[in-house]
Order: sequence, then C-alpha cells, then structure tokens
Amino acid sequence: MKNSIIIANWKMNPATYGEAEKLVSNLLPGITRNKKTKVVLCPPFVWLNSLSSKFKKSISFGAQDVFWKDGGPYTGEVSPQMLKSSGVNYVILGHSERKIYLGETDEMINKKLKAALEAGLIPVLCVGEKERNSDGIPAVVGEQLKNALGGIGKNLVKKLVVAYEPVWAISTMPGAKADSPDNAFRALVFIRKILAGLYGRKTAEGIKIIYGGSVSSANIAGFLKEGKMEGALVGGASMDAQEFLKVVRAAGR
Repeated sequence: MKNSIIIANWKMNPATYGEAEKLVSNLLPGITRNKKTKVVLCPPFVWLNSLSSKFKKSISFGAQDVFWKDGGPYTGEVSPQMLKSSGVNYVILGHSERKIYLGETDEMINKKLKAALEAGLIPVLCVGEKERNSDGIPAVVGEQLKNALGGIGKNLVKKLVVAYEPVWAISTMPGAKADSPDNAFRALVFIRKILAGLYGRKTAEGIKIIYGGSVSSANIAGFLKEGKMEGALVGGASMDAQEFLKVVRAAGR
C-alpha cells in the first residue's frame, strides 16, 4: 500500500505573513513526528518563498496555480521555474474555484499541466462534477481528465496526483457536504480506468488518487479505508492547526 499524502490548500489565507508563519510553526511538531504520511502545504504565492526558505527542510510546499510560460509579458502570472526557485515541489491545477470564479478552461489547465510536468513539478490535478447525485462522474470527470491530459506522454504523467473533488462537496459552496466513501470509491475506480486506458494499467496504478471536499478529522478515515483513497486535498480544515494535525494523524494510522 502506498503512503498517503495530505495536501493543505490555504486558498487566499491567511491575511498576514505573521499568521502564516505561526500556523506552520504550530503544525511543524506534529508533521515531523508523522513518518507515514506526506504533508504538503500550499499557501498563497506571496508567502511561499519566505515560508519555504524557513521550513523546507521539514515540510514540503506547493503552489495553488502556475502559468504555462517561463517568462514574458504575462502580468501577474508565476512560471514553473519561479516556483522551483522558491523551493516548491507541488502545484494544484484545475481547482473548481478557479474555473467558477476566474474562468479557467480545460485548455488552460492542459497547458499548465504540461508546463508543470516538464519543469519537474508534481501537479495535483483537480477533477469533479458540479451536481450531487448526477451521472457526472463518467460524463464530466472523464472529459476533464482526457482534456487535461491531452498530448502528455507516459513518462511525464507518472508523477501526477489526481484529486477527485466534487464541486458540490467543497466547503465554500452553498449547502456543501462531504461525499460518501462509497461514492468516492466509485470515482476512484472510474478515474483509474480512464488513466489505464490512456497510459496502461501499470502506469495508472502508480498515480495517486486522493479525495477533496469538506475533508475533516471526522471523515478522513472513511475516505482512506472504505473509499480506498490515497490521501486528501484539505481546504478549510487546513487553516486550523489542531484539526489539520488530527487529519494527518488519522491518515498515518
């Protein structure tokens, strides 16, 4: 069994660097004691370099997005090489909040994914349907995966992490409620099938598939055991040091 990975998506939080540093300091002892779970923190761009410089010997860091060019007249964007020089190893791509609020398209996600993989970053590709109890897993998730992975070869895709994060389960969405482990397992099986069709069974089995959407210490065990997920993408709960460490400890068990 692969070791699980827990990824903290801080989104546009916290408001100050002092708060960000304090949060990492509070997390550090619990994270370093846990040897069975890989923990990745994804703060906003503006805090990444300072936090990574101070804590990267103990914690892995990721970014919440990346652009597909290494340089040029792209105001406000951040390149893969900039992330690497800031001590970043992981990058979240295709999060539904970027699709909903910022108009990000499958074509853009595909370009970002290619650029991240070619630069040696480990992308965390988010996929998920908008409506609960719909037939969105085969229809929507399958299309998202195929569009995102278009033109990307087997050698590059081996480092990929896929996060199944149904939009309706994300804590910032109205009426959000975590998915069930059973449904998450169905999604995992389907995603693995799509990956196997694209890259072969052996490569597909090497790609981690994790769950995201209202993850908490109360439900993480179900997603890892019954849902057979290999980790989690944690949003709101990652901003509470005690709660996030409970998630990490549960994943380690």
